[in-house]
Amino acid sequence: MQLAQFEVNDRLERTHWWFTARRKILRDLIAEVLPPGSGVVDIGCGTGANLASLLDVYRCTGYEPSDDALRLARERHPAANFVGGGDIRCVLSEAGTTDMFLLADVLEHVEEDRRLLADLVRESRPGTFFLLTVPADPALWSPHDVSHGHFRRYTSRTFRKLWQGLPVSSLLVSPFNARLYPLVWLQRHVNRLRGRASGLADTDVSLPWAPLNKLLFLIFADESRILLELLRGARKRGYRRGVSLVALLRRTQ
Repeated sequence: MQLAQFEVNDRLERTHWWFTARRKILRDLIAEVLPPGSGVVDIGCGTGANLASLLDVYRCTGYEPSDDALRLARERHPAANFVGGGDIRCVLSEAGTTDMFLLADVLEHVEEDRRLLADLVRESRPGTFFLLTVPADPALWSPHDVSHGHFRRYTSRTFRKLWQGLPVSSLLVSPFNARLYPLVWLQRHVNRLRGRASGLADTDVSLPWAPLNKLLFLIFADESRILLELLRGARKRGYRRGVSLVALLRRTQ
């Protein structure tokens, strides 16, 4: 991602329906498995809104390799602890005391995505959680993905292959942002035909009319209820398809 995309995220992630609904879902899932005071490390924390939303409950550290994003995060959330640089070893050195690694729409930006996850798992202690989200469905590939520096969009199969053979158990794996999938598919299809994104800074992100923004938030955020039922074992299957995929893993040994 370039500075222009980080600036869009920084400007909109506090109010835009996608950012706010995803943040609620992440927080609900984290609260289901982590007691207050646990340590959370947000890998690829971007401009910091996800991390900042957890500060009232958890001990949080955000790692961000982009200097531009790190500067924006520190300006916007001065109470949070952010570390940066191209070397992730500064985070791995703390893995033994971390209760959860959060990688929210990060792995698609990493060429060697499995290697990153394997390194985190290797350095973690048994019982550590890993909460992952990634963009789903290669059919949704569009100029938005290109401008964000994505290497890929995932299928359920390629997503699960990321941790195949690693010492982790899968507590939750499901598509999400499922209810709005038809609208997103239509937007991405039109943008592919036009050869350009429809929002700000070569992305598909722009703030809708306030009542519509609220409605989209409510539709997306309510998926938290289904995901929690799946995590608790009260539901056998998650959504069939979605704009994104989510997984909650736990280190086993």
